[in-house]
This record gives sequence, C-alpha cells and structure tokens, in this order.
Amino acid sequence: MPRRISRELKTLSVWALSLAISGCIGTGGIAPQGQALDANQLATDEAIQQAVQDAHWPPAQWWRAYGDPQLDHWVDLATRHSPSLAMAAARVREARSMAGLAESAEALQINSDTTLKRHNWPKDQFYGPGELSGANTWDNNSSLGLSYALDLWGRESNATERAVDLAHMSAAEARQAQLELQNNVVRAYIQLSLQYANRDIVAATLAQQQQILDLANKRLNAGIGTHFDVSQAETPLPETHRQLDALDEAIALSRNQLAALAGMGPGQGAKLRRPSLSLAAPLALPSSVPAQLLGQRPDVVASRWQVAAQARGIDVAHAGFYPNVDLVGSLGYMTTGGGMLEFLAGKKFNYSVGPAITLPIFDGGRLRADLDARDADYDLAVAQYNKTLVQALGDIGNTLSQLRDTGRQIQAQQHATDIAQQSYDTVVQRYGSGIGSYLDVLSIEQQLLQAQRQLASLNAGQITLSIQLMQALGGGYGASNVASTTPATRTE
Repeated sequence: MPRRISRELKTLSVWALSLAISGCIGTGGIAPQGQALDANQLATDEAIQQAVQDAHWPPAQWWRAYGDPQLDHWVDLATRHSPSLAMAAARVREARSMAGLAESAEALQINSDTTLKRHNWPKDQFYGPGELSGANTWDNNSSLGLSYALDLWGRESNATERAVDLAHMSAAEARQAQLELQNNVVRAYIQLSLQYANRDIVAATLAQQQQILDLANKRLNAGIGTHFDVSQAETPLPETHRQLDALDEAIALSRNQLAALAGMGPGQGAKLRRPSLSLAAPLALPSSVPAQLLGQRPDVVASRWQVAAQARGIDVAHAGFYPNVDLVGSLGYMTTGGGMLEFLAGKKFNYSVGPAITLPIFDGGRLRADLDARDADYDLAVAQYNKTLVQALGDIGNTLSQLRDTGRQIQAQQHATDIAQQSYDTVVQRYGSGIGSYLDVLSIEQQLLQAQRQLASLNAGQITLSIQLMQALGGGYGASNVASTTPATRTE
C-alpha cells in the first residue's frame, strides 16, 4: 500500500512540475483587440427606413421575377456549366476534406508494420567456418502500434472546429460566387435587351429619315423644294446604317459573352432570341432588415465563419503552452534466425504501454509569436467582417435611393419623349405640306432620338438596379442555409 501511494505522489509531482515549467512561457500582454459590430446597432439611412415593408426575402431563383423563360434557361446553364463555379465547388470539397483530416487526429490511431526478410550468408572468411557460413536465415518482425490524444487542453478539438468553420466559410464563399455569376448573367442579358431596344430606335429613325427623303423628293417634283433639301435629307442615312451595323455587332458580342458565362461556345450564344424582360412586381424590403441580414448575404456569412475559425485558432495556440499528453502502446513479436513457422508461432512476444508527454520548456519565443499571429488573424477577420457588414447596409441604402430617383426620372423622361414625338409628328406634317424647312425636321428628329434612347437606358437601368437590390439582400441565400451561430468574441 505505501508503495502504491508513493507511485501516485510521483505521478502528481511530474504533472505539477510539467505545468510549472510550461507556465514559464507566459501569454501575458498578448490578446486580440477586434470587436465585431452588432448589426442592430448600426444606423440605417432614410431610404432603408422608408422602404422597409413586410415583404419576403428574395427567393432562391429571384431572376424568375422578370418573366423571361429564356433568361431562366441561361442562368440554369451558367449555374451547371460555369468553370468558375466548378472551381468554387472543388474548394468546398477540399475544405471539407481538411475538416475530416483534422477530426481524425482526435480518434484512436492504430498502425501495423510487418517485415519478412530472408538472408543468404556467403561463404568467406568473415562467416566461416561457422553456422552462418552459407546458411539461409529469416529476420521477421511484426508490430501493432496504438496512440490516442487525450487532448487535455482542447488543442485537437479546437483544431477540428476551426477546420469545420473554414469549411462553412468555403461553402458560403462558393454561394457568393454563384450569386455573382447569376448576377453577371442577368446583367449581360439586360444589356442585350437594351441593345435590341436601341436598335429598334435606330431602325425607326432610319424609317423616319427615309420618309423625310421621300417628302423632299416630292417637294422637289412639286416645285416647292430644292436639290439642296434632297441632299440634306440623304446625308444622315449612311451614319444611321452604320449605327445599325454597330448595334448588330454589339448584340453578337453580348450573345458571346452570355455563352462564355454559361461555359458554352459562341455557337450556343447565337441561338439567343430577343429578351422579353418585365418588372411588374413592386420592389420592397423585408421588415427584418438589418437584423436578419447576417444570415441572408453569403459574403457576410463567410466573414462570420472566418471570425469563428480565427477564434478557434487562438484556442489552439493557447493549448500549445501546455504539455501534450498522448497514450501510446505497441504489441509485437519477432524472430531472428529461425524459419517461417517459428515466426508464426509468435514465441518472442513483446508489448509496451504508457503516456507520451511533450513539454515546451524553452522555444525562443516561438509559441508567443504564434499566439500573437493568431490574435492578429482574428483582429483582421473581425475588421473584414465589420467592413462587409457596413458595406452590405450601404449597398441596400444606395440601391434604394437610386431606384427611387430612377423611377422619378423615368416618369419625367416618358413625358419628355411623348412631347418630342408630338413635336416631330407636327413638324413632319408641316414639312410635307410645304411649310417649314428641313432644318426644323432635323432638329426635332435629333431631340426625339435622344429622348427615346434616354428612356430605354433608364428602363434598363431600373431593372439593373432591381438586380443590384436582389444581390444586396443576399440573392435568395436564405437563413435556413447557414448555421445560426455568431462570430466568437474574445475578451482577455
């Protein structure tokens, strides 16, 4: 009994000495400084406050709101075939594999090693005369090793959790890449729609110019016009034809751009028909902005996971200051000089079992430097998270303000276009009746063309801003797709 008590006292003394020595490498003066912002405490601008309504967050397929089946098809093609999304998916698989690798360090490790060697000894002065001279012998070994990390200070578990957090971050980043791709496809599609609209305007202008030329010829034949008027009426026709050719080229390039975004060749893009976009549904905000924005935007979610991962990294660095204890053991048997049957009989059996302790005593400041670096990584992640969160609210406020102003501009521009059209119809009628000059027609024609183009641009811009709002709200990412944990905060 006294011997057993003595053995236990020796064990406790070893533990106490280990902790005392490891305590010599202190962590004093090293602590993170970053503090994550609370979204609910951030002030929102007037645009957000006035626009907040009890609406739903964007659906997963938010682009279907524009009512164009062709657009739905091309977004689906891009999502399935884009090389950039394939790269993002590969990074997610890699991150998940790294998480599994880190988790395996917490489990029991069992390894086996077996060697079977047959020796043929030569006949020479070094071995003979004797038993080995010219003999054949076996040198066989087999062992089974076991190890298990006790993880007394949480180093392995925190390393696993950090890898899992990074895997979550990678998945959110992949969703952000998908959202950006979808956004780029829809933007390119809107640009294609605008080019078709501009082509219609130029084609209508060409028809008007041909009408004016016909009127000039009629006036000349009637004796109330001049050859100069006819020459002036013919002058803008080549430039208008050039503009049509330029728009046809732009339409072809936009088709090729859409094909490239979808991971297709130009031949696939040539099949695109004219877009038929509409913006029938009014735009509104959910009543939970900005509270639920943390779980709706993938870039904000990715930043949150990054903060959580770096907080785990600090815990891993802290655990490095304490002794690492593993339970190790081995089972084995060996034969030397005997045959295969003796090896299989396993007569020379051996085993070992006990703790393996790794103790930091003096490392030249390596552990403190590592902890300081982990703290800096955490502060950087918090700063990036705060920046992303502030930018997210800024994106929503800016887009709402632009949408409100664009709506007013469309109304005013529509009124100006109607007036320009009426003026053009009047001046053409007067010119055809022999009243007024061609310069009057040309001046009003330019005003009408400019007004029509400006209206088409504003309508396309309104749809583009609606896309921008969908992206600012997370583009259908959804709180159900992410964990509800918040970034770890540390105070030391």
